[in-house]
Amino acid sequence: MMTKFITKKIANNRDDVLSGLTVALALVPEAVAFSFVAGVDPLIGLYGAFMMGLITAVFGGRPGMISGATGAMAIVMVSLVKEGHQYGIDQGVGELGLQFLFVALLFTGLFQILTGVLKLGKLVRLIPHPVMMGFVNGLAIVIFLSQLEMFQTKVVENGVVKKVWMQGDNLYLMLGLVALTMLIMLVLPKLVKKVPEALVAILVITAIVIFGHFDVATVGSFIEEGGGKALSERGGFMEMLPKFQLDLFTNSTLWSKGAILIILKYAPILAAVGLIESLMTLNLIDDLTETRGNGNKEAIAQGSANIVNGLFGGMGGCAMIGQSVINIKSGGRGRLSGITAAVSLLIFILFAPKYIEQVPIAALVGVMFMVVIGTFAWSSFRILHKIPLSDALIIVFVSAITVWQNLAVAVISGVIISALVFAWENAKRIRARKSFKEDGTKVYEIWGPLFFGSITAFNSKFDVQNDPDKIEIDFMESKVSDHSAIMALKNLVNKYQAAGKTVHLKHLSEECKFLLNKSNPRFAEIIIHNIDDPRYHVLEDPEAFN
Repeated sequence: MMTKFITKKIANNRDDVLSGLTVALALVPEAVAFSFVAGVDPLIGLYGAFMMGLITAVFGGRPGMISGATGAMAIVMVSLVKEGHQYGIDQGVGELGLQFLFVALLFTGLFQILTGVLKLGKLVRLIPHPVMMGFVNGLAIVIFLSQLEMFQTKVVENGVVKKVWMQGDNLYLMLGLVALTMLIMLVLPKLVKKVPEALVAILVITAIVIFGHFDVATVGSFIEEGGGKALSERGGFMEMLPKFQLDLFTNSTLWSKGAILIILKYAPILAAVGLIESLMTLNLIDDLTETRGNGNKEAIAQGSANIVNGLFGGMGGCAMIGQSVINIKSGGRGRLSGITAAVSLLIFILFAPKYIEQVPIAALVGVMFMVVIGTFAWSSFRILHKIPLSDALIIVFVSAITVWQNLAVAVISGVIISALVFAWENAKRIRARKSFKEDGTKVYEIWGPLFFGSITAFNSKFDVQNDPDKIEIDFMESKVSDHSAIMALKNLVNKYQAAGKTVHLKHLSEECKFLLNKSNPRFAEIIIHNIDDPRYHVLEDPEAFN
């Protein structure tokens, strides 16, 4: 038994290490590309990926999930860096864009930690399935579109540098290498089960390019083309290590009122985008591994990692769905896979930059295309005509908004629309069974929830003018849910009393009775108390009627 346990542990650790190495190779161009998007030096993006990856791998709530510099946050960062740059110039102190980013990461981390401490991370479990499918599809499309940029090259026309699509042999060679990468990843798992197909594909394509002397874009040329200095030319070991950003606390301009207002405009957005992408990715990995992660723990780890990034000059970031899927598909399940990816990335930066710079971009694009295929919820096409029209529209809507705007806007919009659809559907379910007692009292037995969305349907059930003099409304099979429902009851009673009729309310919860009595003491006379009265809370502030 012990021998079997040890053998399984060794196999798991081997899978984690190999998948971590694969992820590390895929992290390099992603971090560099997102650095250019954010308008910062590639080394800042690489160190951001290292610090995010290591801290979340060790302390996060989802083993096997990979974090690093991401495009969702980079899109927000670019505006922050520009405003910080302009603010420094206006104040006469020079370029401050990077410093603004690092200070913003401190606040971003604090907001994320607060989310975890208040245990709000579990709210991601409330995100409806159609929103989740739309998120996955939209993110797959975003990843795919981001890789298309790798099929462009820079040219100079009339002294102006612009990007154009590859043509001729360059395009065919790029497509061939991408296709070969994908073919290896498709075929290899059928031949060998224990080897990460992505890592093998990257190594094979790199060897073909090096020994075949093919002139293709590599990680090194990608960095230089973006205006960055090659990693292998950055200097010695000590010069390449992340450095504590002491000037963040000694530069008074960064803590001036104007600077803080700019920073606080972006920090909550960065925190929200980072947490939503991280917790949604956590949910996806839970589904892939059939295990359960801890959203609150992950929020605290993400926040801590962003604070460390701010203190040591990293770009910050969040969970990366593409790299996380690569890790899981390659066999990475434990924390060791994330730790290996982060540490390997640091080793690449410090000790092997010239080797990592030789990895062809085509190999990494092929890997990411396979991630797109594995991420996209293809089943959504099959079920679109089988699910309610509202759910189908939400899937399409969230996918489109993810591509058009960003993840946070898409998910929040999807949740709001889902809530409204839910409210509308429940509003249609309220019913009123009508009967008469022997003394002529008309009884309305209400069935279904009474809340803001069902008020109109509820009011339509009553005929105040034609009803007899005695009315009884029974809520045994209903629930008075919110302030709108309380006010609807109050208005209905007022209408009956204005018509000179007597009305009684039956089977209300204690809290509902209290709120009605608080709104008007006369309600004490019309509420019937029963031993079988239900117990539930009303979404209402008791002070609202003061």
